[in-house]
Amino acid sequence: MSLTSTEKNDLLVKSINIKKRFVNMYYKANAGHIGSSLSCADILTYVYFRLMAKEDEIILSKGHAAASLYSLLAEGGILTEKDIDTFYKNDTYLAAHPPANKIAKIPFATGSLGHGLSIAAGLGFAAKLKKNGKQVFAVCSDGELNEGSTWEAALFIAHHNLSNVVWFIDRNKLQGFGGTEDIMKMNPLQDKLLAFGFDVITVDGHNFDELETIKKFRGSSQKPLAVVCNTVKGNGWVEQENKLACHYVPFKQPEYETIMASFDNELAAIKN
Repeated sequence: MSLTSTEKNDLLVKSINIKKRFVNMYYKANAGHIGSSLSCADILTYVYFRLMAKEDEIILSKGHAAASLYSLLAEGGILTEKDIDTFYKNDTYLAAHPPANKIAKIPFATGSLGHGLSIAAGLGFAAKLKKNGKQVFAVCSDGELNEGSTWEAALFIAHHNLSNVVWFIDRNKLQGFGGTEDIMKMNPLQDKLLAFGFDVITVDGHNFDELETIKKFRGSSQKPLAVVCNTVKGNGWVEQENKLACHYVPFKQPEYETIMASFDNELAAIKN
């Protein structure tokens, strides 16, 4: 399977719109975790607009990237721009981490890292028992692979052969206090995932053509699938791209203007 130029351009436009929206959200709120949102935005775009059916679930385990999820849901018509304007404000549902049972398509609160895959395991197991065809997509950070609960969930998913669960790992190689391999070595990650009983593919998490290979791979196997998405933290934020600071620091005005201009240039290039 491969994307047509129309399909690819549609995903690119959606992804840029999503990034523009949450960059604006972060700038207005003077808030951090921008880099975490920029590294997973393309993954979320692909999952939501290319893989998911209406009844499926998406779990953003790395809840500190909540703005990317809110923006995605706005792009999908679940949230309004009026909702988006409340981000980080008093009495908002759009807090720093996703709330539980407040917004459609956010079934659980996340952000206490290491819980998202367990939630996906439970939802996937229930769907298997009910034979309702529901699929569950979990997007986790590589930093939360430090959590033992993540690996307990992986054992459960593999043991029960929950092929309706797809585990995306945002492999940007940076976490709150340093490089992931310096904090707690994960490599060889693919070998670990294979040993746990997953099918594993590694893709460029910013490349929709590579993400599209997931469809072909899933059609040839009945095992649960782990997708290691090599990404860049702060992708597109020139001043802070692939730097630890982008995990925390908010935008300065010149940085905000630069990245927004780059998004506009990308949109113009697609339309031309």
